[in-house]
Amino acid sequence: MSCNYRIVVDSCCDLEEQYRSDERFGFVPLSIQVGDATIIDDDTFDQADLIKRIAECPESPKSACPSPEAYMDEYNKAEDHVFVVTLSSKLSGSYNSAVLAANLFEETHGRKLKIHVVDSESASVGEVQVAMELLRLEEEGHSFEEIVELIEKFRDTVKTYFVLNTLETFIKSGRISGIKALVATTLNIKPVLIGVKGGIEQLDQAIGMRKALSRMVEHVINDLKGRADRSLMISHCNAPERAMRIRDMILEKAKFVKVVIVDMRGISTMYANEGGIIITV
Repeated sequence: MSCNYRIVVDSCCDLEEQYRSDERFGFVPLSIQVGDATIIDDDTFDQADLIKRIAECPESPKSACPSPEAYMDEYNKAEDHVFVVTLSSKLSGSYNSAVLAANLFEETHGRKLKIHVVDSESASVGEVQVAMELLRLEEEGHSFEEIVELIEKFRDTVKTYFVLNTLETFIKSGRISGIKALVATTLNIKPVLIGVKGGIEQLDQAIGMRKALSRMVEHVINDLKGRADRSLMISHCNAPERAMRIRDMILEKAKFVKVVIVDMRGISTMYANEGGIIITV
Protein backbone atom coordinates (compact mmCIF):
# COMPACT_ATOMS: atom_id res chain seq x y z
CA MET A 1 0.00 0.00 0.00
CA SER A 2 1.38 3.41 -0.95
CA CYS A 3 1.03 6.68 0.95
CA ASN A 4 1.70 10.31 0.14
CA TYR A 5 4.90 10.38 2.18
CA ARG A 6 7.22 7.84 3.71
CA ILE A 7 9.75 7.93 6.54
CA VAL A 8 12.48 5.43 5.77
CA VAL A 9 14.89 4.35 8.51
CA ASP A 10 17.78 1.93 8.61
CA SER A 11 17.71 -0.95 11.07
CA CYS A 12 19.78 0.81 13.71
CA CYS A 13 16.68 2.92 14.38
CA ASP A 14 15.14 1.09 17.35
CA LEU A 15 11.55 2.15 16.80
CA GLU A 16 8.78 0.91 19.06
CA GLU A 17 7.13 -2.26 17.79
CA GLN A 18 3.85 -0.48 16.98
CA TYR A 19 5.53 1.45 14.16
CA ARG A 20 7.03 -1.57 12.41
CA SER A 21 3.70 -2.32 10.71
CA ASP A 22 2.84 1.35 10.13
CA GLU A 23 2.55 2.11 6.40
CA ARG A 24 4.13 5.51 6.93
CA PHE A 25 7.46 3.86 7.77
CA GLY A 26 9.90 1.89 5.68
CA PHE A 27 12.76 -0.19 7.03
CA VAL A 28 16.08 -0.94 5.35
CA PRO A 29 18.20 -3.57 7.11
CA LEU A 30 21.92 -3.61 7.66
CA SER A 31 23.62 -6.98 8.01
CA ILE A 32 25.98 -8.33 10.65
CA GLN A 33 28.88 -10.72 10.08
CA VAL A 34 29.87 -12.87 13.07
CA GLY A 35 32.47 -15.44 12.12
CA ASP A 36 31.05 -17.33 9.14
CA ALA A 37 27.46 -16.31 9.89
CA THR A 38 25.64 -13.44 8.20
CA ILE A 39 22.68 -12.04 10.15
CA ILE A 40 20.16 -9.76 8.49
CA ASP A 41 18.92 -7.09 10.91
CA ASP A 42 15.25 -7.39 9.99
CA ASP A 43 12.16 -8.87 11.63
CA THR A 44 13.89 -12.27 11.81
CA PHE A 45 16.54 -10.86 14.18
CA ASP A 46 17.15 -12.94 17.32
CA GLN A 47 18.94 -10.90 19.97
CA ALA A 48 19.81 -13.83 22.23
CA ASP A 49 21.36 -15.70 19.30
CA LEU A 50 23.46 -12.69 18.28
CA ILE A 51 24.70 -12.09 21.83
CA LYS A 52 25.69 -15.77 22.07
CA ARG A 53 27.46 -15.75 18.72
CA ILE A 54 29.42 -12.59 19.58
CA ALA A 55 30.48 -14.04 22.95
CA GLU A 56 31.70 -17.26 21.34
CA CYS A 57 33.44 -15.74 18.32
CA PRO A 58 37.12 -14.73 18.75
CA GLU A 59 36.76 -12.10 16.03
CA SER A 60 34.89 -8.82 16.36
CA PRO A 61 31.54 -8.68 14.54
CA LYS A 62 31.24 -6.42 11.52
CA SER A 63 28.30 -4.65 9.96
CA ALA A 64 27.50 -3.98 6.32
CA CYS A 65 25.36 -1.05 5.20
CA PRO A 66 22.26 -1.45 3.00
CA SER A 67 22.59 -1.25 -0.77
CA PRO A 68 21.25 1.78 -2.66
CA GLU A 69 18.79 -0.61 -4.31
CA ALA A 70 17.30 -1.49 -0.92
CA TYR A 71 16.72 2.18 -0.21
CA MET A 72 15.23 2.80 -3.67
CA ASP A 73 12.73 -0.02 -3.16
CA GLU A 74 11.42 1.83 -0.10
CA TYR A 75 11.46 5.22 -1.83
CA ASN A 76 9.26 3.80 -4.58
CA LYS A 77 6.45 3.12 -2.09
CA ALA A 78 5.87 6.86 -1.56
CA GLU A 79 3.78 9.03 -3.86
CA ASP A 80 5.11 12.53 -3.20
CA HIS A 81 8.13 12.65 -0.90
CA VAL A 82 10.43 10.69 1.39
CA PHE A 83 12.44 11.48 4.49
CA VAL A 84 15.26 9.13 5.40
CA VAL A 85 16.93 8.75 8.81
CA THR A 86 20.24 6.91 9.04
CA LEU A 87 22.85 5.87 11.52
CA SER A 88 25.63 8.42 11.97
CA SER A 89 27.74 8.70 8.82
CA LYS A 90 30.81 8.51 11.08
CA LEU A 91 29.79 5.01 12.17
CA SER A 92 28.37 3.50 8.99
CA GLY A 93 28.04 3.84 5.22
CA SER A 94 24.25 3.74 5.52
CA TYR A 95 23.93 7.50 5.04
CA ASN A 96 26.04 7.51 1.88
CA SER A 97 24.06 4.59 0.49
CA ALA A 98 20.77 6.43 1.12
CA VAL A 99 22.08 9.59 -0.55
CA LEU A 100 23.32 7.64 -3.57
CA ALA A 101 19.91 5.99 -3.84
CA ALA A 102 18.24 9.41 -3.77
CA ASN A 103 20.50 10.61 -6.59
CA LEU A 104 19.80 7.52 -8.68
CA PHE A 105 16.08 7.22 -8.03
CA GLU A 106 14.68 9.28 -10.89
CA GLU A 107 17.04 7.69 -13.40
CA THR A 108 16.21 4.18 -12.21
CA HIS A 109 12.47 4.48 -11.55
CA GLY A 110 11.56 7.07 -14.16
CA ARG A 111 9.71 9.46 -11.89
CA LYS A 112 10.52 12.45 -9.72
CA LEU A 113 10.31 12.18 -5.95
CA LYS A 114 11.34 14.69 -3.31
CA ILE A 115 13.83 12.95 -1.02
CA HIS A 116 15.73 14.31 1.97
CA VAL A 117 18.26 12.16 3.83
CA VAL A 118 18.98 13.04 7.47
CA ASP A 119 22.25 11.95 9.02
CA SER A 120 21.02 11.40 12.58
CA GLU A 121 24.59 11.92 13.89
CA SER A 122 23.48 9.31 16.42
CA ALA A 123 22.20 5.73 16.59
CA SER A 124 19.41 3.63 18.12
CA VAL A 125 16.99 5.93 19.95
CA GLY A 126 18.85 8.94 18.61
CA GLU A 127 17.49 7.95 15.22
CA VAL A 128 14.09 7.36 16.80
CA GLN A 129 14.03 10.94 18.10
CA VAL A 130 14.48 12.25 14.55
CA ALA A 131 11.97 9.81 13.03
CA MET A 132 9.29 10.69 15.59
CA GLU A 133 9.82 14.41 15.03
CA LEU A 134 9.44 13.86 11.30
CA LEU A 135 6.18 12.03 11.90
CA ARG A 136 4.92 14.86 14.11
CA LEU A 137 5.80 17.50 11.53
CA GLU A 138 4.20 15.50 8.71
CA GLU A 139 0.99 14.97 10.65
CA GLU A 140 0.85 18.69 11.47
CA GLY A 141 0.78 19.37 7.74
CA HIS A 142 4.08 21.18 7.19
CA SER A 143 5.41 21.34 3.66
CA PHE A 144 8.38 19.23 2.56
CA GLU A 145 10.60 22.32 2.43
CA GLU A 146 9.54 23.45 5.91
CA ILE A 147 10.25 20.02 7.35
CA VAL A 148 13.71 19.90 5.76
CA GLU A 149 14.63 23.09 7.60
CA LEU A 150 12.96 22.15 10.89
CA ILE A 151 14.31 18.61 11.10
CA GLU A 152 17.92 19.62 10.58
CA LYS A 153 17.61 22.12 13.42
CA PHE A 154 15.91 19.52 15.61
CA ARG A 155 18.61 16.93 14.91
CA ASP A 156 21.23 19.35 16.17
CA THR A 157 19.45 19.59 19.54
CA VAL A 158 19.30 15.84 20.24
CA LYS A 159 21.80 14.58 22.81
CA THR A 160 22.90 10.96 23.04
CA TYR A 161 24.53 9.44 26.12
CA PHE A 162 25.56 5.86 26.73
CA VAL A 163 27.28 3.48 29.10
CA LEU A 164 28.33 0.03 27.92
CA ASN A 165 29.45 -3.07 29.80
CA THR A 166 32.26 -3.53 27.30
CA LEU A 167 33.81 -1.38 24.59
CA GLU A 168 35.31 -4.35 22.75
CA THR A 169 33.36 -3.92 19.52
CA PHE A 170 34.11 -0.20 19.42
CA ILE A 171 37.82 -0.85 20.05
CA LYS A 172 38.19 -3.44 17.31
CA SER A 173 36.16 -1.42 14.82
CA GLY A 174 38.30 1.67 15.43
CA ARG A 175 35.29 3.76 16.50
CA ILE A 176 36.78 4.83 19.85
CA SER A 177 40.18 5.41 21.47
CA GLY A 178 41.89 2.13 22.25
CA ILE A 179 43.82 3.67 25.16
CA LYS A 180 40.69 4.78 27.00
CA ALA A 181 39.04 1.47 26.25
CA LEU A 182 42.01 -0.51 27.57
CA VAL A 183 41.99 1.44 30.85
CA ALA A 184 38.24 0.92 31.17
CA THR A 185 38.64 -2.82 30.63
CA THR A 186 41.55 -3.39 33.01
CA LEU A 187 40.39 -1.20 35.90
CA ASN A 188 36.62 -1.76 35.63
CA ILE A 189 36.29 1.94 34.92
CA LYS A 190 33.15 2.48 32.89
CA PRO A 191 33.30 5.56 30.66
CA VAL A 192 30.20 7.69 30.24
CA LEU A 193 30.13 8.44 26.52
CA ILE A 194 28.36 11.12 24.52
CA GLY A 195 27.71 11.63 20.84
CA VAL A 196 29.30 14.76 19.39
CA LYS A 197 28.41 15.59 15.75
CA GLY A 198 28.11 11.92 14.97
CA GLY A 199 31.33 10.89 16.67
CA ILE A 200 31.91 9.51 20.17
CA GLU A 201 33.66 11.25 23.05
CA GLN A 202 34.17 10.42 26.70
CA LEU A 203 32.12 12.63 28.99
CA ASP A 204 32.87 11.12 32.38
CA GLN A 205 33.82 7.85 34.05
CA ALA A 206 33.20 5.86 37.22
CA ILE A 207 34.24 2.60 38.80
CA GLY A 208 31.55 0.01 38.08
CA MET A 209 28.38 0.04 36.01
CA ARG A 210 26.00 1.34 38.68
CA LYS A 211 28.10 4.42 39.43
CA ALA A 212 28.66 5.12 35.75
CA LEU A 213 24.92 5.00 35.10
CA SER A 214 24.34 7.42 37.98
CA ARG A 215 26.91 9.78 36.51
CA MET A 216 25.18 9.58 33.15
CA VAL A 217 21.85 10.45 34.75
CA GLU A 218 23.44 13.48 36.43
CA HIS A 219 24.69 14.74 33.07
CA VAL A 220 21.30 14.23 31.44
CA ILE A 221 19.57 16.24 34.18
CA ASN A 222 22.17 19.01 34.14
CA ASP A 223 22.08 19.35 30.36
CA LEU A 224 18.29 19.59 30.28
CA LYS A 225 18.43 22.79 32.35
CA GLY A 226 14.82 22.37 33.48
CA ARG A 227 13.36 21.95 29.97
CA ALA A 228 10.19 19.86 29.81
CA ASP A 229 9.61 19.92 26.04
CA ARG A 230 11.71 16.86 25.23
CA SER A 231 11.06 13.15 24.87
CA LEU A 232 13.13 10.78 26.98
CA MET A 233 14.12 7.69 25.03
CA ILE A 234 16.11 4.79 26.46
CA SER A 235 17.30 1.70 24.64
CA HIS A 236 18.84 -1.29 26.37
CA CYS A 237 20.50 -4.51 25.31
CA ASN A 238 18.64 -7.25 27.17
CA ALA A 239 18.58 -5.16 30.36
CA PRO A 240 14.96 -4.03 30.91
CA GLU A 241 15.23 -3.66 34.68
CA ARG A 242 18.34 -1.49 34.34
CA ALA A 243 16.56 0.68 31.77
CA MET A 244 13.51 1.11 34.01
CA ARG A 245 15.71 2.01 36.96
CA ILE A 246 17.45 4.68 34.88
CA ARG A 247 14.06 5.99 33.71
CA ASP A 248 12.83 6.30 37.29
CA MET A 249 16.00 8.08 38.39
CA ILE A 250 15.60 10.66 35.64
CA LEU A 251 11.87 11.13 36.19
CA GLU A 252 12.51 12.00 39.82
CA LYS A 253 14.27 15.15 38.58
CA ALA A 254 12.68 16.01 35.22
CA LYS A 255 9.47 15.88 33.19
CA PHE A 256 9.05 14.89 29.55
CA VAL A 257 6.36 15.00 26.91
CA LYS A 258 6.95 11.30 26.23
CA VAL A 259 8.99 8.46 27.70
CA VAL A 260 10.03 5.46 25.61
CA ILE A 261 11.97 2.33 26.54
CA VAL A 262 12.94 -0.15 23.82
CA ASP A 263 15.12 -3.22 23.53
CA MET A 264 17.86 -2.91 20.94
CA ARG A 265 17.72 -4.59 17.58
CA GLY A 266 20.70 -6.02 15.71
CA ILE A 267 23.11 -3.19 14.93
CA SER A 268 22.63 -1.50 18.31
CA THR A 269 23.10 -4.87 20.04
CA MET A 270 26.31 -5.51 18.10
CA TYR A 271 27.89 -2.28 19.30
CA ALA A 272 26.37 -1.97 22.77
CA ASN A 273 26.68 -5.64 23.82
CA GLU A 274 24.57 -7.15 26.58
CA GLY A 275 23.70 -4.72 29.36
CA GLY A 276 24.43 -1.56 27.38
CA ILE A 277 22.23 1.51 27.87
CA ILE A 278 21.65 4.45 25.51
CA ILE A 279 19.74 7.60 26.51
CA THR A 280 18.61 10.39 24.21
CA VAL A 281 16.78 13.61 25.00
